Amino acid sequence: MYRKTSIAIALLISQSALLHAEKNIDLAPTYYAALEQTTIIGSKEKAASLPGSAYVLDHEDLETFNYNDINSMLRDVPGVYLRQEEGYGLRPNIGIRGAVGERNNKITVMEDGILIAPAPYSGPAAYYFPTAGRIYSMEIAKGPATIANGPFTVGGAINLISTPIPQEDSGKLNLEVGEHGEQRLHFSAGMRTEQTGLNVETYQQSADGFQTIDNAANNTGFEKHDYIVKGQWNTADTTATYQQLNLRLSYADENSDQTYLGLSDADFTANPDRRYGLTQLDNMDNEHRSAVFSHLVRFTDNVSLSTDIYRNEFKRDWYKVNTIDGNKLTAMINDANANDATAINILHGNIAADINIKHNAREYLSQGVQTTLNWQFDTGSISHDLKTGLRLHEDEVERFQPTDDYQQMIGGALVYQNTNLPGAKNNRIQEAQAFSAYILDTMMLSDNLDITLGLRLEDYDTKETRYELDGTGTVKAQNSVNEILPALGATYQVHENVQLLAGYTKGFAVTEAGDENVEPELSDNVELGGRFIRDNLQIDLIAFYADYGNAAQNCTVSNPCDNGDESGSVSFGSSQVKGLEFLTNYNHPLTNNLSIPMNLSYTYTQTQITQDSDNANKGDILANVPENILSTSIGLSAARWDTFLKAAYTDSLCPNTSCERTDGTAAAKTDDLLVFDWVGSYMINADLRTYIRVENLADERAIIARQPAGARGNK
Repeated sequence: MYRKTSIAIALLISQSALLHAEKNIDLAPTYYAALEQTTIIGSKEKAASLPGSAYVLDHEDLETFNYNDINSMLRDVPGVYLRQEEGYGLRPNIGIRGAVGERNNKITVMEDGILIAPAPYSGPAAYYFPTAGRIYSMEIAKGPATIANGPFTVGGAINLISTPIPQEDSGKLNLEVGEHGEQRLHFSAGMRTEQTGLNVETYQQSADGFQTIDNAANNTGFEKHDYIVKGQWNTADTTATYQQLNLRLSYADENSDQTYLGLSDADFTANPDRRYGLTQLDNMDNEHRSAVFSHLVRFTDNVSLSTDIYRNEFKRDWYKVNTIDGNKLTAMINDANANDATAINILHGNIAADINIKHNAREYLSQGVQTTLNWQFDTGSISHDLKTGLRLHEDEVERFQPTDDYQQMIGGALVYQNTNLPGAKNNRIQEAQAFSAYILDTMMLSDNLDITLGLRLEDYDTKETRYELDGTGTVKAQNSVNEILPALGATYQVHENVQLLAGYTKGFAVTEAGDENVEPELSDNVELGGRFIRDNLQIDLIAFYADYGNAAQNCTVSNPCDNGDESGSVSFGSSQVKGLEFLTNYNHPLTNNLSIPMNLSYTYTQTQITQDSDNANKGDILANVPENILSTSIGLSAARWDTFLKAAYTDSLCPNTSCERTDGTAAAKTDDLLVFDWVGSYMINADLRTYIRVENLADERAIIARQPAGARGNK
């Protein structure tokens, strides 16, 4: 592990300070009826009453540290696993309760209630994630509530809520600068009349990067730009049948100098911020466009119907090193870790080599229509809160991926040789058509007992077609899937401050369209726990257990399956996941204007593959699931200022299922990591606030990932 001296740490703290000035004309904290269509939980109070583990990070929570990395934002939520990659959270890898997949491909990710993965059915690995720094609030649902938010129910769902249209004419400007040329501008302004609303927003973020490339002056940073326009029209409040129309248009682009190639362990120990010179041309260039048209009609105070029509387009070209002297990147790193002199010298640019760089170019389309009916009614003494919904959806991924040959010269210069047009493997289309429906009824049987019953249908067809250069297409794989997914939950109020909960959910996850031989991932998920809430104190303790009839892994270039496949899916057969989530929040008042807020979140997880298969052995573990995760913070908050210190710990990760075997095939783990962040803010006046934030206060460096290829360090 690499550590700087204490003098360098002190200097880095000064250099890492993020200076901030914010002009804030209050964005009203209450919502118009539009958010009935966009939330999946609704509020912290609602989350604390659900028959399952559910959490809301509201705007105040996210403003405490003002993070712009989704990995940092989600650390306080138990049961959520985060594998970093490039240090900025550009392409997160998020899992929930053992359902860990590359590029979030085992969880349902939404923005304002709309599926936001580029192709959730035909290509579930999501290389697009909404810009985290502009997100207004977040909801994380697990357990029976996920039945309403498929298709992925094995772990849970995350709903990102964008900046709402304000309730009065108002605006906000957020400016931030920091180390390594990091800059952020977030501007939002809106207007409101009795029957119309409008909000315009832009988010601009850039950095030079914290890594240095051998023999090259290129930086390793990024630029991101987001533009969002929201419009609303609604009938007058006095109208008997209230109606509302919303339109949301957004555009985002990113240009980042990121690579799939990490470092050998020896090179990481010497300098974790090094990058090999042969990656100097690696670059991600992408664009995202989205349009959502929504309609809400409230027939009565107890009956409402919402409908969304949506279309998301995403295109990207990640131009990056594909092979070195014909070898895959992981093989080259493995050779270097085995002290192979040729591999080491090629990576260091000391000897010539053939470098193949690939245009990982893809175009995605995701579109559909969904409608949800909310109905509250009574049958005798039983009160019902009924939700039912339908969704027609289609998506596709189109690949056309040529490669360029370069010659690495002695000294590290790359000289272009020629371009190769793609074969059928890199000239293909994956497509899906899906129909889903659900019903979720929460019945209040008494003042103390609520029962939730849910049922979800997932019915979809996928197909992959591969094309030769003459246009001839061959269908490689076709799949038809039809699954009914039940859910059952209960909460019992033992005491006014104590609630017990229990739930069962049939877990489901889509597998890649490129393979006919792998069934969807299915599991039986159970949770049992309790909540204690009194005044300023909340404590949650929930045990969870998942029994997988078929655990599966989606194979990608960034995370090849253990058998080396980079597309399709492989099955591990039956597996088990069990664990414990613990959360406590307490705000201790000292005086009328001074308090000590405290938070602690802890997750314990064990996984085991319980049968031999072609792809794993009985007793193996699921990859990239940490055994222990801990996040805790303490602060001091006054009327005009506050300060917070946060500690976050993550156990080491196994990059594959064979990591802990004792037969000599074990692979190296990542390092465990403990980081401290600090923030302090001061209200200059009612409209202006300034803050300073220091991330990784102790300058702790560790191997946080061994994927896509090689050791990778934290920022």
